[in-house]
Amino acid sequence: MGAVSGPLSAPRTLLLARYDTAGQLRYVGRSTVLSSRAARSVAGRLAPADGPHPWEGRSFSARWGSTELLDVVLVRPAVVVEVAVDTAVDPSGRWRHPVRMHRVRTDLAPVDVELVRAS
Repeated sequence: MGAVSGPLSAPRTLLLARYDTAGQLRYVGRSTVLSSRAARSVAGRLAPADGPHPWEGRSFSARWGSTELLDVVLVRPAVVVEVAVDTAVDPSGRWRHPVRMHRVRTDLAPVDVELVRAS
């Protein structure tokens, strides 16, 4: 993941990311609101971005079709989570619908996740 909404100690949603074939961190979708259990499982593993983050200066809408911006905290992209998604993706490869987080995958690093095509 590349960012969260809410504080690092109690994230509300996850802004999910995957590296592409060119080595860039790509935004691929947002989670549904986390349960308190899921938020706790992620919170202790999050660290604020240290140094430049590829999403600095980027804004995210609060809701589909909204001009309201989501307040996010950029994080070090080091945590892998398992998610449930549907197959609907937009032309840029982002999941069109919010995804559900299942669990943190401590057995995986971001380099273990399948790459997306560079745009």
